[in-house]
Amino acid sequence: MSVEAADFGRVAVLMGGRSAERAISLKSGGAVLAALQQQGVDAHGIDAGSDVLQQLEQGGFERVFIVLHGRGGEDGVIQGALETIGLPYTGSGVAASALAMDKYRSKLLWRALTLPTPAFVMIAGKGGLEAAAAIGFPLMIKPVHEGSSLGMTRVDDSRALEAAWRKAAGYDTAVMAERWITGGEYTAAVLGDEVLPLIRLETPHSFYDYAAKYQAESTRYHCPAGLSEEREAALRELAMQAFRSVGAAGWGRVDLLLDQEQQPWLIEVNTVPGMTDHSLVPMAARGVRGMGFERLVWRILELTLQPAPDSERVQ
Repeated sequence: MSVEAADFGRVAVLMGGRSAERAISLKSGGAVLAALQQQGVDAHGIDAGSDVLQQLEQGGFERVFIVLHGRGGEDGVIQGALETIGLPYTGSGVAASALAMDKYRSKLLWRALTLPTPAFVMIAGKGGLEAAAAIGFPLMIKPVHEGSSLGMTRVDDSRALEAAWRKAAGYDTAVMAERWITGGEYTAAVLGDEVLPLIRLETPHSFYDYAAKYQAESTRYHCPAGLSEEREAALRELAMQAFRSVGAAGWGRVDLLLDQEQQPWLIEVNTVPGMTDHSLVPMAARGVRGMGFERLVWRILELTLQPAPDSERVQ
């Protein structure tokens, strides 16, 4: 049965918020809002502040499109709040959002499931720097609960380790070290039960950092990614395994690396990826026939009309 714009009812597009990714969220949210409105959806933007639940209840909204990046929006907090007032929402549920946002615990799960992920260790204060160095250089030092590559630094020797840890600690009390993988950077967008065409990222920066993601014109995106059909299919399956292992649903993105021996390494799951003009999920969607940005956001919202995949979601 085809879905009409009226079937969605009054839709709130949550954006902004108070995380370190506020500026990107506002840009993503503006794009999503415009795309929904252009298709006749009764959509309204809300900059999510402390009174967000009050705004949603008083506004008579029937469902929510979450475009809040980072903490407070991507970590299960807003999802749990929406559960309490009975509003269906896009994307993953409470537990999956919280787990995916926690890079350290996601990797603990993958290691237990024997899914490939680079060696890692939590840096528990300055005393944890020795354990980080024991993994071997180079390392990636990163906040456990941040996105958009905020606070991340590549470290090539022990002299730079403490400064990188302090930088990451400025964003998060939890900081981890991860073994650096030299090779190609890839991302796999997930939409419903499908993994969209892979994208290979190419940047002159040392890694796909904040500037490479949102500011640089030198970043190159390859879709098709230049892999054989069999290799791409295997990586898509691995990405879906990683996505489902944390309980993620609806839509999202899995980031991974291929080392110089072409072995894959899972890095993280993003449950509310960027939706800006530089963002990867819209780019991957363009690799699917007929899947422009408007169709993409329609499909994400359309998934809220389906039965929830787990017991924690609003029915």
